[in-house]
Amino acid sequence: MKVILINGSPHENGCTARALKEISDTLEREGIESQILWLGTDAISGCRGCGACAKLGKCVINDKVNEYAPLICEADGLVFGSPVHYAAPSGAICAFMDRLFYSSSKKLAGKPACAVFSCRRGGASASFDVLNKYFTISSMPIVSGQYWNMVHGQTPEQVEQDGEGLQIMRSLGKNMAWLLKCIEAGRKNGIDFPEKETPIRTNFIR
Repeated sequence: MKVILINGSPHENGCTARALKEISDTLEREGIESQILWLGTDAISGCRGCGACAKLGKCVINDKVNEYAPLICEADGLVFGSPVHYAAPSGAICAFMDRLFYSSSKKLAGKPACAVFSCRRGGASASFDVLNKYFTISSMPIVSGQYWNMVHGQTPEQVEQDGEGLQIMRSLGKNMAWLLKCIEAGRKNGIDFPEKETPIRTNFIR
């Protein structure tokens, strides 16, 4: 089993990376392979709404979305991490997830996921709400911790002082590992992900 963790910060080794590392290390101790992917600092385009991905099976824009999508779709669990910018996730991770979920949501269904945030002081709970919505409309079980999934600090060294925040990250890692093992045990006993109905789309204005 493998979990992919996405670092949506412009800083490869900043506060968000420190939070993700705590989760990654916990997963490894629980016998779950993990890999952290960094979105980098190159611009990530927003979704054009062209619908071409439905035919191509991938986005028409070749950047980190197409590079990372196969790894993400093959993973058993997912963690998306971001710093807080103006009480919202980073623009990079929002653009990334818009296009990833629009082009690959069918392949993501059933995968346990969670979002984590780093912030200097506030805005994390509002950001948390934004990213959780990607999971709730994509049939993805949300992994919870023991409190809001956030660490505080302006530098990785300050995050080290947030004992509660790092404990929450370890809790997330343990809960992710537990859920993945439960899903695997269920499959071995003939219990798989529910079969989806054909989507019904109701338009209120015709």
